[in-house]
Amino acid sequence: MGAIPELRPAATVILVRDRQGGPYEIFLMRRHRNQAFMGGAYVFPGGRLDEGDSHPDLLAHLHGLGPEALPERLQEPALPPETALGLHLTAIREMFEEAGVLLAVDASGAAVDFHAPETARRFAAYREVLHRGEMTLKDLAAREGLRFALDLLLPYAHWMTPEIESKRFDTRFFLARLPAGQRPVHDEAELTASVWMTPSQALAEHQAGRIVLMPPTLKTVEELAAHRTTEAIFKAVSGRAIPPILPQPFTPGGEFGVKLPFDPEYTIDAFKLPPRPGETCRIVTCKGIWTTATA
Repeated sequence: MGAIPELRPAATVILVRDRQGGPYEIFLMRRHRNQAFMGGAYVFPGGRLDEGDSHPDLLAHLHGLGPEALPERLQEPALPPETALGLHLTAIREMFEEAGVLLAVDASGAAVDFHAPETARRFAAYREVLHRGEMTLKDLAAREGLRFALDLLLPYAHWMTPEIESKRFDTRFFLARLPAGQRPVHDEAELTASVWMTPSQALAEHQAGRIVLMPPTLKTVEELAAHRTTEAIFKAVSGRAIPPILPQPFTPGGEFGVKLPFDPEYTIDAFKLPPRPGETCRIVTCKGIWTTATA
């Protein structure tokens, strides 16, 4: 057996919006089918932490929260503050690069608003050069006098890729509301489509085989479907425990699946959690489609 691939820090953002007369919606994007990791799957905006996301100069460009508060906010008190800050800024950068949504305020404290055509064009250009690695968050903040609104990101979950995968990520999931004056658009490079759906619609589309949700996304969307408004989901998530989730692979009946830490048959002691009766605790393939199930 070879060495277990190292976990790489990453962040992803569950972007949500309310709508009149119906349940709230989530923003999903389809990864390019040629990508080795989750090609063709519908995902939330996100990616791995870059060195520039933890640059010390970014300390002068923060709004709402300081780095010292972030490890406790992630419920990881042993995490270095610079790493916790980097994860929050990775979430902000990736959502801007992949979806064109920026959680930031200007020098007056007003939220960045892309309604004005000239502002929209300017930030669209920033998005492209940031995505190409020709600009950093520090450069963007300095050029536009921005502060990044860390307090608009609510920690939601912490998923780790199983050890059998060749690419492994240590991913923190955040919740964020769509800011007024901004409209998400996929980047048309790594991502080839995007859509707003209610969580229930996304689950139905997945089960019908019209979209693909990988296990962490599928379980997350299933959890989100229990709530009707963004206010309800933010209230439910605020203050709840966020244990790390390391799925445990298994092969039920010749199919493939993963057990979650609260599955009664989960055996990785370092991550095992008490059972949650009535909640789905494993994710298995059924005729090629990922499906949540109980033990």
